[in-house]
Amino acid sequence: MHNVALLGDEAVALGGLHAGISASYGYPGTPSTEILEYLIAQYEQGGPIARWCTNEKTALEAALGISFAGRRAMTTMKHVGMNVAADPFINAALLGIKGGLVVAAADDPGMHSSQNEQDSRFYASFALVPCLEPRNQQEAYDMTREAFEISERFHLPVLLRLTTRLSHARASVNLGEPQSQNRLAKIEDAAQWSLLPLYARRNYEKLLEKQKAIRSWSETHKVNKLEQTDRDQRFAVITAGLGGNYYEENLDDFAQFRGGTLPARLHIGAYPIPEESVRRLCEYAETVLVIEEGQPFIEERLRGILPQKIRIAGKLDNTLNRTGELDPDTVRKGLGLPPRANMLSRISVPPLPGRPPQLCQGCPHSDSYETIKKALAGLEPFSVTADIGCYSLGALPPHQAIESIVCMGASVGMAKGAADAGIPYALAVIGDSTFLHSGIPGLIDAVAANTPMTLVILDNSIVAMTGCQKTMLPSAQLRNLILGLGLSAEHLLELEAKKQAIEENALRLRQEIIYPGLSVAIFKRECLEAARKRASSSRRS
Repeated sequence: MHNVALLGDEAVALGGLHAGISASYGYPGTPSTEILEYLIAQYEQGGPIARWCTNEKTALEAALGISFAGRRAMTTMKHVGMNVAADPFINAALLGIKGGLVVAAADDPGMHSSQNEQDSRFYASFALVPCLEPRNQQEAYDMTREAFEISERFHLPVLLRLTTRLSHARASVNLGEPQSQNRLAKIEDAAQWSLLPLYARRNYEKLLEKQKAIRSWSETHKVNKLEQTDRDQRFAVITAGLGGNYYEENLDDFAQFRGGTLPARLHIGAYPIPEESVRRLCEYAETVLVIEEGQPFIEERLRGILPQKIRIAGKLDNTLNRTGELDPDTVRKGLGLPPRANMLSRISVPPLPGRPPQLCQGCPHSDSYETIKKALAGLEPFSVTADIGCYSLGALPPHQAIESIVCMGASVGMAKGAADAGIPYALAVIGDSTFLHSGIPGLIDAVAANTPMTLVILDNSIVAMTGCQKTMLPSAQLRNLILGLGLSAEHLLELEAKKQAIEENALRLRQEIIYPGLSVAIFKRECLEAARKRASSSRRS
Protein backbone atom coordinates (compact mmCIF):
# COMPACT_ATOMS: atom_id res chain seq x y z
CA MET A 1 0.00 0.00 0.00
CA HIS A 2 1.23 3.52 -0.75
CA ASN A 3 -0.06 7.09 -0.78
CA VAL A 4 -0.65 9.25 -3.85
CA ALA A 5 -2.20 12.70 -4.24
CA LEU A 6 -5.39 12.41 -6.28
CA LEU A 7 -8.36 14.49 -7.34
CA GLY A 8 -11.63 13.01 -6.14
CA ASP A 9 -12.38 12.04 -9.76
CA GLU A 10 -8.97 10.40 -10.08
CA ALA A 11 -9.55 8.49 -6.84
CA VAL A 12 -12.76 7.08 -8.31
CA ALA A 13 -10.96 6.12 -11.52
CA LEU A 14 -8.14 4.39 -9.64
CA GLY A 15 -10.65 2.70 -7.36
CA GLY A 16 -12.32 1.25 -10.45
CA LEU A 17 -9.01 0.08 -11.88
CA HIS A 18 -8.03 -1.57 -8.60
CA ALA A 19 -11.48 -3.20 -8.36
CA GLY A 20 -10.71 -5.03 -11.60
CA ILE A 21 -12.94 -3.27 -14.11
CA SER A 22 -12.82 -4.61 -17.64
CA ALA A 23 -14.19 -1.44 -19.24
CA SER A 24 -15.45 2.06 -18.54
CA TYR A 25 -17.62 4.37 -20.61
CA GLY A 26 -18.96 7.90 -20.29
CA TYR A 27 -19.83 11.23 -21.80
CA PRO A 28 -17.79 14.30 -20.82
CA GLY A 29 -19.46 16.69 -18.40
CA THR A 30 -18.05 18.82 -15.60
CA PRO A 31 -17.45 17.82 -12.81
CA SER A 32 -17.18 14.14 -13.84
CA THR A 33 -14.91 14.44 -16.89
CA GLU A 34 -11.60 13.69 -15.18
CA ILE A 35 -12.72 10.19 -14.13
CA LEU A 36 -12.81 8.84 -17.67
CA GLU A 37 -9.90 10.99 -18.82
CA TYR A 38 -7.75 9.25 -16.20
CA LEU A 39 -9.04 5.84 -17.30
CA ILE A 40 -8.50 6.63 -20.99
CA ALA A 41 -4.89 7.59 -20.23
CA GLN A 42 -4.45 4.18 -18.56
CA TYR A 43 -6.16 2.44 -21.50
CA GLU A 44 -3.73 4.06 -23.93
CA GLN A 45 -0.91 2.54 -21.87
CA GLY A 46 -2.38 -0.96 -21.98
CA GLY A 47 -5.05 -0.74 -19.28
CA PRO A 48 -8.72 -1.81 -19.47
CA ILE A 49 -10.97 -0.43 -22.21
CA ALA A 50 -12.06 3.18 -21.57
CA ARG A 51 -13.98 5.17 -24.18
CA TRP A 52 -16.15 8.22 -24.59
CA CYS A 53 -19.59 7.44 -26.01
CA THR A 54 -22.18 9.36 -28.02
CA ASN A 55 -24.22 10.07 -24.88
CA GLU A 56 -24.78 8.85 -21.33
CA LYS A 57 -27.46 6.35 -22.37
CA THR A 58 -25.21 4.56 -24.83
CA ALA A 59 -22.40 4.62 -22.26
CA LEU A 60 -24.51 2.90 -19.62
CA GLU A 61 -25.84 0.39 -22.12
CA ALA A 62 -22.27 -0.54 -23.12
CA ALA A 63 -21.47 -1.00 -19.42
CA LEU A 64 -24.52 -3.25 -19.12
CA GLY A 65 -23.07 -5.40 -21.90
CA ILE A 66 -19.86 -5.81 -19.90
CA SER A 67 -21.87 -6.85 -16.82
CA PHE A 68 -23.94 -9.21 -18.98
CA ALA A 69 -20.66 -10.96 -19.82
CA GLY A 70 -19.84 -11.34 -16.12
CA ARG A 71 -17.20 -8.64 -15.93
CA ARG A 72 -17.02 -5.35 -14.02
CA ALA A 73 -17.80 -2.01 -15.64
CA MET A 74 -18.12 1.63 -14.67
CA THR A 75 -19.89 4.46 -16.42
CA THR A 76 -19.37 8.16 -15.65
CA MET A 77 -21.49 11.26 -16.17
CA LYS A 78 -22.56 14.51 -14.57
CA HIS A 79 -25.89 14.84 -12.81
CA VAL A 80 -27.91 15.98 -15.83
CA GLY A 81 -26.44 13.05 -17.73
CA MET A 82 -28.42 10.83 -15.36
CA ASN A 83 -31.55 12.14 -17.06
CA VAL A 84 -30.28 10.83 -20.40
CA ALA A 85 -29.25 7.49 -18.86
CA ALA A 86 -32.40 7.13 -16.74
CA ASP A 87 -34.08 4.55 -18.99
CA PRO A 88 -31.35 1.89 -18.78
CA PHE A 89 -30.46 2.86 -15.19
CA ILE A 90 -33.97 2.31 -13.81
CA ASN A 91 -34.44 -0.88 -15.81
CA ALA A 92 -31.00 -2.21 -14.78
CA ALA A 93 -32.37 -2.66 -11.26
CA LEU A 94 -34.63 -5.38 -12.67
CA LEU A 95 -31.80 -7.28 -14.35
CA GLY A 96 -29.65 -10.05 -12.95
CA ILE A 97 -26.49 -7.94 -12.71
CA LYS A 98 -23.62 -10.42 -12.76
CA GLY A 99 -20.44 -8.40 -13.19
CA GLY A 100 -20.33 -5.40 -10.86
CA LEU A 101 -21.84 -2.26 -12.41
CA VAL A 102 -21.12 1.17 -10.92
CA VAL A 103 -22.59 4.47 -12.13
CA ALA A 104 -20.45 7.43 -11.01
CA ALA A 105 -22.58 10.59 -11.14
CA ALA A 106 -21.04 13.95 -10.25
CA ASP A 107 -23.51 16.58 -9.04
CA ASP A 108 -22.88 20.33 -9.39
CA PRO A 109 -24.36 22.30 -6.45
CA GLY A 110 -24.11 25.98 -7.27
CA MET A 111 -24.40 25.30 -11.01
CA HIS A 112 -20.78 26.18 -11.76
CA SER A 113 -21.13 24.64 -15.21
CA SER A 114 -24.65 23.23 -15.31
CA GLN A 115 -28.23 24.27 -15.96
CA ASN A 116 -29.68 22.89 -12.70
CA GLU A 117 -28.79 21.61 -9.22
CA GLN A 118 -30.53 18.23 -9.31
CA ASP A 119 -29.41 15.58 -6.82
CA SER A 120 -28.54 12.11 -8.13
CA ARG A 121 -29.49 10.44 -4.83
CA PHE A 122 -33.11 10.70 -5.95
CA TYR A 123 -32.32 8.38 -8.87
CA ALA A 124 -30.92 5.71 -6.55
CA SER A 125 -34.01 5.96 -4.35
CA PHE A 126 -36.31 5.86 -7.39
CA ALA A 127 -34.56 2.78 -8.79
CA LEU A 128 -34.39 1.10 -5.34
CA VAL A 129 -30.63 0.54 -5.60
CA PRO A 130 -27.77 1.21 -3.15
CA CYS A 131 -25.97 4.55 -3.22
CA LEU A 132 -22.59 5.52 -1.77
CA GLU A 133 -21.61 9.13 -1.08
CA PRO A 134 -17.93 9.70 -0.22
CA ARG A 135 -16.91 12.75 1.83
CA ASN A 136 -13.22 12.79 0.92
CA GLN A 137 -10.76 11.41 -1.63
CA GLN A 138 -9.90 8.36 0.48
CA GLU A 139 -13.56 7.39 0.71
CA ALA A 140 -13.95 8.05 -3.02
CA TYR A 141 -11.29 5.41 -3.67
CA ASP A 142 -12.50 2.95 -1.03
CA MET A 143 -16.19 3.31 -1.82
CA THR A 144 -15.62 2.82 -5.53
CA ARG A 145 -13.94 -0.49 -4.82
CA GLU A 146 -16.69 -1.44 -2.39
CA ALA A 147 -19.42 -0.45 -4.86
CA PHE A 148 -18.47 -3.30 -7.19
CA GLU A 149 -18.67 -5.80 -4.34
CA ILE A 150 -22.09 -4.45 -3.32
CA SER A 151 -23.27 -4.61 -6.93
CA GLU A 152 -22.33 -8.28 -7.21
CA ARG A 153 -23.72 -9.07 -3.75
CA PHE A 154 -27.18 -7.68 -4.50
CA HIS A 155 -27.05 -8.15 -8.30
CA LEU A 156 -27.91 -4.48 -8.75
CA PRO A 157 -26.23 -1.39 -10.19
CA VAL A 158 -24.75 0.90 -7.53
CA LEU A 159 -24.78 4.68 -7.74
CA LEU A 160 -21.65 6.52 -6.58
CA ARG A 161 -22.62 10.14 -5.88
CA LEU A 162 -19.94 12.84 -6.06
CA THR A 163 -20.10 16.63 -5.89
CA THR A 164 -17.98 19.35 -7.47
CA ARG A 165 -15.72 20.17 -4.49
CA LEU A 166 -14.85 16.52 -3.95
CA SER A 167 -14.36 15.81 -7.66
CA HIS A 168 -11.96 18.71 -8.18
CA ALA A 169 -10.04 18.84 -4.88
CA ARG A 170 -6.81 16.91 -4.37
CA ALA A 171 -5.71 14.94 -1.29
CA SER A 172 -3.52 12.02 -0.29
CA VAL A 173 -5.07 8.59 -0.83
CA ASN A 174 -3.86 5.32 0.66
CA LEU A 175 -4.07 2.67 -2.07
CA GLY A 176 -4.75 -1.03 -1.70
CA GLU A 177 -3.74 -4.05 -3.73
CA PRO A 178 -5.33 -4.22 -7.19
CA GLN A 179 -7.71 -7.06 -8.03
CA SER A 180 -7.65 -9.02 -11.25
CA GLN A 181 -10.54 -8.81 -13.71
CA ASN A 182 -13.47 -11.19 -13.52
CA ARG A 183 -13.46 -14.11 -15.91
CA LEU A 184 -15.84 -14.09 -18.84
CA ALA A 185 -19.06 -15.75 -17.63
CA LYS A 186 -22.15 -14.94 -19.67
CA ILE A 187 -25.50 -15.25 -17.90
CA GLU A 188 -27.34 -18.54 -18.21
CA ASP A 189 -30.93 -17.46 -17.48
CA ALA A 190 -32.17 -15.13 -20.22
CA ALA A 191 -35.27 -14.31 -18.14
CA GLN A 192 -33.03 -12.28 -15.83
CA TRP A 193 -32.13 -9.92 -18.66
CA SER A 194 -35.29 -9.94 -20.78
CA LEU A 195 -37.79 -7.38 -19.52
CA LEU A 196 -40.86 -8.79 -21.18
CA PRO A 197 -43.82 -8.02 -18.91
CA LEU A 198 -43.96 -11.60 -17.57
CA TYR A 199 -40.28 -11.57 -16.61
CA ALA A 200 -40.24 -7.92 -15.53
CA ARG A 201 -43.05 -8.47 -13.01
CA ARG A 202 -41.16 -11.40 -11.55
CA ASN A 203 -37.91 -9.43 -11.44
CA TYR A 204 -39.60 -6.46 -9.80
CA GLU A 205 -40.87 -8.72 -7.03
CA LYS A 206 -37.29 -9.92 -6.52
CA LEU A 207 -36.11 -6.30 -6.37
CA LEU A 208 -38.66 -5.57 -3.63
CA GLU A 209 -37.58 -8.67 -1.74
CA LYS A 210 -33.98 -7.38 -1.75
CA GLN A 211 -34.91 -4.14 0.00
CA LYS A 212 -34.83 -5.64 3.51
CA ALA A 213 -31.27 -6.90 2.99
CA ILE A 214 -30.21 -3.57 1.43
CA ARG A 215 -31.64 -1.64 4.40
CA SER A 216 -29.81 -3.99 6.77
CA TRP A 217 -26.57 -3.36 4.85
CA SER A 218 -27.10 0.39 5.16
CA GLU A 219 -27.89 0.23 8.89
CA THR A 220 -24.66 -1.61 9.66
CA HIS A 221 -22.35 0.17 7.21
CA LYS A 222 -19.31 1.60 9.00
CA VAL A 223 -19.61 4.97 7.29
CA ASN A 224 -23.12 5.50 8.71
CA LYS A 225 -21.65 6.44 12.07
CA LEU A 226 -23.86 7.23 15.07
CA GLU A 227 -22.33 9.39 17.86
CA GLN A 228 -24.43 9.62 21.05
CA THR A 229 -22.17 8.93 24.03
CA ASP A 230 -21.57 12.08 26.11
CA ARG A 231 -23.55 14.14 23.59
CA ASP A 232 -26.48 16.52 23.93
CA GLN A 233 -29.29 14.32 22.66
CA ARG A 234 -31.84 17.13 22.66
CA PHE A 235 -30.04 18.66 19.68
CA ALA A 236 -29.26 16.11 16.96
CA VAL A 237 -27.33 16.63 13.74
CA ILE A 238 -27.42 14.49 10.59
CA THR A 239 -24.61 15.07 8.11
CA ALA A 240 -24.02 13.60 4.67
CA GLY A 241 -21.14 13.77 2.21
CA LEU A 242 -19.19 17.02 2.34
CA GLY A 243 -21.67 18.32 4.93
CA GLY A 244 -19.83 16.16 7.45
CA ASN A 245 -16.56 17.94 6.72
CA TYR A 246 -18.09 21.40 7.08
CA TYR A 247 -19.75 20.41 10.36
CA GLU A 248 -16.51 19.08 11.85
CA GLU A 249 -14.62 22.25 10.92
CA ASN A 250 -16.84 24.14 13.39
CA LEU A 251 -16.69 21.76 16.35
CA ASP A 252 -13.80 23.51 18.12
CA ASP A 253 -15.98 26.59 18.55
CA PHE A 254 -19.20 24.80 19.40
CA ALA A 255 -18.70 24.29 23.12
CA GLN A 256 -17.30 27.80 23.52
CA PHE A 257 -20.22 29.60 21.92
CA ARG A 258 -23.09 27.21 22.65
CA GLY A 259 -22.02 26.62 26.25
CA GLY A 260 -22.53 22.89 26.28
CA THR A 261 -21.55 19.48 24.96
CA LEU A 262 -21.56 18.56 21.31
CA PRO A 263 -24.84 17.45 19.74
CA ALA A 264 -25.65 13.83 19.03
CA ARG A 265 -24.80 13.11 15.44
CA LEU A 266 -25.33 10.62 12.61
CA HIS A 267 -23.24 10.77 9.44
CA ILE A 268 -24.74 9.10 6.37
CA GLY A 269 -22.64 7.98 3.42
CA ALA A 270 -24.45 4.78 2.41
CA TYR A 271 -28.07 4.75 1.24
CA PRO A 272 -30.93 3.94 1.63
CA ILE A 273 -31.21 6.16 4.70
CA PRO A 274 -30.55 4.04 7.84
CA GLU A 275 -33.95 4.67 9.40
CA GLU A 276 -33.35 2.81 12.67
CA SER A 277 -30.17 4.81 13.26
CA VAL A 278 -32.11 7.99 12.61
CA ARG A 279 -34.73 6.96 15.17
CA ARG A 280 -32.08 6.11 17.77
CA LEU A 281 -30.35 9.45 17.13
CA CYS A 282 -33.57 11.40 17.61
CA GLU A 283 -35.15 9.41 20.45
CA TYR A 284 -34.77 12.37 22.85
CA ALA A 285 -34.26 15.12 20.28
CA GLU A 286 -36.20 18.36 20.25
CA THR A 287 -34.46 19.60 17.08
CA VAL A 288 -32.56 17.78 14.33
CA LEU A 289 -30.41 19.75 11.88
CA VAL A 290 -29.69 18.13 8.49
CA ILE A 291 -26.47 19.20 6.76
CA GLU A 292 -26.33 17.73 3.25
CA GLU A 293 -24.82 18.99 0.00
CA GLY A 294 -27.35 19.32 -2.81
CA GLN A 295 -31.10 19.08 -2.46
CA PRO A 296 -32.89 18.27 0.83
CA PHE A 297 -33.00 14.54 0.10
CA ILE A 298 -32.58 13.30 3.68
CA GLU A 299 -34.44 16.23 5.21
CA GLU A 300 -37.61 15.56 3.22
CA ARG A 301 -37.66 11.89 4.18
CA LEU A 302 -37.29 12.53 7.91
CA ARG A 303 -40.90 13.65 8.03
CA GLY A 304 -41.92 10.06 7.31
CA ILE A 305 -39.52 8.63 9.92
CA LEU A 306 -39.67 10.92 12.96
CA PRO A 307 -42.57 12.09 15.19
CA GLN A 308 -44.05 15.44 14.22
CA LYS A 309 -43.07 17.03 17.56
CA ILE A 310 -39.39 17.06 16.55
CA ARG A 311 -38.34 20.22 14.73
CA ILE A 312 -36.50 19.37 11.52
CA ALA A 313 -34.13 22.15 10.45
CA GLY A 314 -32.12 22.44 7.27
CA LYS A 315 -32.72 23.75 3.78
CA LEU A 316 -36.51 23.61 3.74
CA ASP A 317 -36.85 26.10 6.61
CA ASN A 318 -33.90 28.27 5.42
CA THR A 319 -31.67 27.34 8.37
CA LEU A 320 -29.19 26.48 5.62
CA ASN A 321 -29.09 27.93 2.11
CA ARG A 322 -31.40 26.06 -0.27
CA THR A 323 -29.42 26.99 -3.39
CA GLY A 324 -25.70 26.85 -4.09
CA GLU A 325 -23.01 24.97 -2.22
CA LEU A 326 -22.61 24.64 1.51
CA ASP A 327 -19.38 25.75 3.17
CA PRO A 328 -18.06 25.93 6.75
CA ASP A 329 -19.49 29.44 7.22
CA THR A 330 -23.04 28.63 6.10
CA VAL A 331 -23.01 25.50 8.27
CA ARG A 332 -21.65 27.59 11.14
CA LYS A 333 -24.65 29.86 10.89
CA GLY A 334 -26.98 26.85 10.89
CA LEU A 335 -25.34 25.61 14.09
CA GLY A 336 -26.08 28.93 15.78
CA LEU A 337 -22.45 30.07 15.89
CA PRO A 338 -21.34 33.67 15.26
CA PRO A 339 -19.41 34.51 12.08
CA ARG A 340 -15.69 33.83 12.22
CA ALA A 341 -13.45 36.89 12.41
CA ASN A 342 -11.10 37.10 9.47
CA MET A 343 -8.71 39.55 7.87
CA LEU A 344 -11.02 40.29 4.95
CA SER A 345 -13.69 41.64 7.33
CA ARG A 346 -11.24 44.35 8.38
CA ILE A 347 -10.14 45.28 4.87
CA SER A 348 -12.12 47.66 2.71
CA VAL A 349 -12.35 46.08 -0.75
CA PRO A 350 -13.97 48.17 -3.50
CA PRO A 351 -16.61 46.41 -5.56
CA LEU A 352 -15.08 44.61 -8.52
CA PRO A 353 -16.56 45.02 -11.99
CA GLY A 354 -18.51 42.07 -13.35
CA ARG A 355 -16.74 39.90 -15.87
CA PRO A 356 -19.22 37.60 -17.62
CA PRO A 357 -17.75 34.62 -19.46
CA GLN A 358 -17.09 35.11 -23.16
CA LEU A 359 -16.08 33.05 -26.15
CA CYS A 360 -12.33 32.91 -26.74
CA GLN A 361 -10.87 35.65 -28.90
CA GLY A 362 -10.98 34.39 -32.47
CA CYS A 363 -13.46 31.59 -31.68
CA PRO A 364 -15.22 30.38 -34.85
CA HIS A 365 -18.57 30.59 -33.04
CA SER A 366 -18.25 34.38 -32.88
CA ASP A 367 -18.12 34.57 -36.67
CA SER A 368 -21.01 32.11 -36.95
CA TYR A 369 -23.19 34.21 -34.65
CA GLU A 370 -22.41 37.40 -36.55
CA THR A 371 -23.39 35.56 -39.73
CA ILE A 372 -26.69 34.43 -38.20
CA LYS A 373 -27.54 37.95 -37.00
CA LYS A 374 -26.86 39.42 -40.44
CA ALA A 375 -28.89 36.69 -42.14
CA LEU A 376 -31.89 37.38 -39.88
CA ALA A 377 -31.73 41.18 -40.20
CA GLY A 378 -35.14 42.47 -41.29
CA LEU A 379 -36.87 39.08 -41.00
CA GLU A 380 -39.72 39.03 -38.49
CA PRO A 381 -40.75 37.17 -36.49
CA PHE A 382 -37.87 34.76 -35.96
CA SER A 383 -36.67 32.46 -33.19
CA VAL A 384 -33.18 31.17 -32.43
CA THR A 385 -33.15 28.18 -30.09
CA ALA A 386 -29.73 26.98 -28.93
CA ASP A 387 -28.14 24.19 -26.96
CA ILE A 388 -25.53 23.13 -24.40
CA GLY A 389 -21.90 23.87 -25.25
CA CYS A 390 -19.35 26.69 -25.58
CA TYR A 391 -21.71 28.35 -28.02
CA SER A 392 -24.23 28.84 -25.17
CA LEU A 393 -22.20 31.99 -24.47
CA GLY A 394 -23.80 33.43 -27.59
CA ALA A 395 -26.67 34.40 -25.28
CA LEU A 396 -24.43 37.00 -23.58
CA PRO A 397 -22.88 40.23 -24.83
CA PRO A 398 -21.44 41.00 -27.27
CA HIS A 399 -23.45 38.56 -29.43
CA GLN A 400 -26.85 38.11 -27.75
CA ALA A 401 -27.77 35.98 -30.71
CA ILE A 402 -29.70 33.09 -29.13
CA GLU A 403 -32.94 32.96 -27.18
CA SER A 404 -33.10 29.58 -25.41
CA ILE A 405 -30.80 27.03 -23.72
CA VAL A 406 -32.63 24.10 -22.14
CA CYS A 407 -30.94 20.70 -22.43
CA MET A 408 -28.88 18.60 -24.82
CA GLY A 409 -30.70 18.43 -28.16
CA ALA A 410 -33.62 20.66 -27.18
CA SER A 411 -32.69 23.30 -29.74
CA VAL A 412 -33.79 21.10 -32.64
CA GLY A 413 -37.12 20.03 -31.18
CA MET A 414 -37.90 23.56 -29.99
CA ALA A 415 -37.23 25.01 -33.45
CA LYS A 416 -39.61 22.44 -34.92
CA GLY A 417 -42.24 23.39 -32.36
CA ALA A 418 -41.71 27.11 -32.98
CA ALA A 419 -42.14 26.55 -36.70
CA ASP A 420 -45.27 24.47 -36.12
CA ALA A 421 -46.60 27.29 -33.92
CA GLY A 422 -46.36 29.67 -36.87
CA ILE A 423 -42.99 31.42 -36.48
CA PRO A 424 -41.87 31.73 -40.11
CA TYR A 425 -38.12 31.94 -39.49
CA ALA A 426 -37.19 29.30 -36.91
CA LEU A 427 -33.53 28.46 -36.37
CA ALA A 428 -31.86 25.88 -34.14
CA VAL A 429 -28.17 26.25 -33.19
CA ILE A 430 -26.32 23.16 -32.00
CA GLY A 431 -22.70 21.99 -31.75
CA ASP A 432 -21.36 18.98 -33.62
CA SER A 433 -20.92 16.83 -30.50
CA THR A 434 -24.31 17.83 -29.07
CA PHE A 435 -25.91 17.05 -32.42
CA LEU A 436 -24.52 13.52 -32.24
CA HIS A 437 -25.45 13.26 -28.55
CA SER A 438 -29.16 14.00 -28.92
CA GLY A 439 -29.88 16.26 -31.88
CA ILE A 440 -30.33 13.54 -34.50
CA PRO A 441 -33.80 12.32 -33.33
CA GLY A 442 -35.13 15.90 -33.49
CA LEU A 443 -33.80 16.29 -37.01
CA ILE A 444 -35.48 13.03 -38.02
CA ASP A 445 -38.79 14.47 -36.80
CA ALA A 446 -38.17 17.62 -38.84
CA VAL A 447 -37.25 15.60 -41.96
CA ALA A 448 -40.39 13.48 -41.64
CA ALA A 449 -42.57 16.60 -41.48
CA ASN A 450 -40.44 18.74 -43.84
CA THR A 451 -40.67 21.40 -41.14
CA PRO A 452 -39.94 24.93 -42.40
CA MET A 453 -36.93 25.55 -40.15
CA THR A 454 -33.17 25.81 -40.40
CA LEU A 455 -30.75 23.78 -38.31
CA VAL A 456 -27.33 25.40 -37.86
CA ILE A 457 -24.59 22.99 -36.76
CA LEU A 458 -21.52 24.74 -35.34
CA ASP A 459 -18.80 22.24 -36.18
CA ASN A 460 -15.54 23.02 -34.37
CA SER A 461 -14.37 19.39 -34.68
CA ILE A 462 -14.06 18.82 -30.93
CA VAL A 463 -15.97 18.62 -27.63
CA ALA A 464 -14.56 21.98 -26.59
CA MET A 465 -16.42 22.94 -23.41
CA THR A 466 -15.26 19.95 -21.35
CA GLY A 467 -11.59 19.95 -22.37
CA CYS A 468 -11.30 19.11 -26.07
CA GLN A 469 -12.32 15.46 -26.14
CA LYS A 470 -12.71 13.96 -29.61
CA THR A 471 -16.16 13.88 -31.17
CA MET A 472 -17.59 10.45 -31.85
CA LEU A 473 -17.59 10.96 -35.62
CA PRO A 474 -15.21 13.15 -37.62
CA SER A 475 -16.64 16.28 -39.22
CA ALA A 476 -16.37 14.80 -42.70
CA GLN A 477 -19.11 12.29 -41.89
CA LEU A 478 -21.75 14.82 -40.85
CA ARG A 479 -22.81 15.52 -44.43
CA ASN A 480 -23.48 11.88 -45.30
CA LEU A 481 -25.23 11.33 -41.97
CA ILE A 482 -27.62 14.22 -42.56
CA LEU A 483 -28.30 13.33 -46.19
CA GLY A 484 -28.91 9.76 -45.11
CA LEU A 485 -31.80 10.99 -42.96
CA GLY A 486 -33.51 12.25 -46.09
CA LEU A 487 -32.61 15.94 -46.31
CA SER A 488 -32.32 17.28 -49.84
CA ALA A 489 -28.68 17.94 -50.78
CA GLU A 490 -29.82 21.22 -52.33
CA HIS A 491 -30.65 22.52 -48.84
CA LEU A 492 -27.51 21.40 -47.02
CA LEU A 493 -24.98 24.24 -46.74
CA GLU A 494 -21.36 23.76 -45.71
CA LEU A 495 -19.77 27.10 -44.81
CA GLU A 496 -16.39 28.10 -43.42
CA ALA A 497 -16.81 30.16 -40.25
CA LYS A 498 -14.44 33.08 -40.74
CA LYS A 499 -14.64 36.86 -40.70
CA GLN A 500 -13.75 37.27 -44.36
CA ALA A 501 -16.79 35.19 -45.35
CA ILE A 502 -19.44 36.65 -43.04
CA GLU A 503 -21.20 38.69 -45.71
CA GLU A 504 -21.28 35.89 -48.29
CA ASN A 505 -22.25 33.27 -45.70
CA ALA A 506 -25.06 35.48 -44.41
CA LEU A 507 -26.55 35.79 -47.91
CA ARG A 508 -26.47 32.03 -48.44
CA LEU A 509 -27.87 31.31 -44.99
CA ARG A 510 -30.66 33.86 -45.48
CA GLN A 511 -31.81 32.02 -48.62
CA GLU A 512 -32.20 28.83 -46.60
CA ILE A 513 -33.98 30.63 -43.76
CA ILE A 514 -36.52 32.00 -46.24
CA TYR A 515 -36.95 28.60 -47.94
CA PRO A 516 -40.36 27.19 -46.84
CA GLY A 517 -39.00 23.79 -45.87
CA LEU A 518 -36.22 22.13 -43.93
CA SER A 519 -32.61 23.19 -44.39
CA VAL A 520 -29.32 22.55 -42.58
CA ALA A 521 -26.22 24.73 -42.49
CA ILE A 522 -22.90 23.43 -41.16
CA PHE A 523 -20.44 26.12 -40.08
CA LYS A 524 -16.94 24.62 -40.03
CA ARG A 525 -13.73 25.75 -38.37
CA GLU A 526 -11.54 24.05 -35.78
CA CYS A 527 -11.65 25.19 -32.16
CA LEU A 528 -8.63 27.40 -31.43
CA GLU A 529 -7.85 25.63 -28.16
CA ALA A 530 -8.02 22.25 -29.87
CA ALA A 531 -5.69 23.52 -32.59
CA ARG A 532 -3.21 24.70 -29.94
CA LYS A 533 -3.31 21.35 -28.18
CA ARG A 534 -2.85 19.50 -31.46
CA ALA A 535 0.14 21.68 -32.38
CA SER A 536 1.66 21.22 -28.92
CA SER A 537 1.22 17.46 -29.13
CA SER A 538 2.87 17.41 -32.57
CA ARG A 539 5.88 19.31 -31.25
CA ARG A 540 6.29 16.87 -28.34
CA SER A 541 6.11 13.85 -30.63
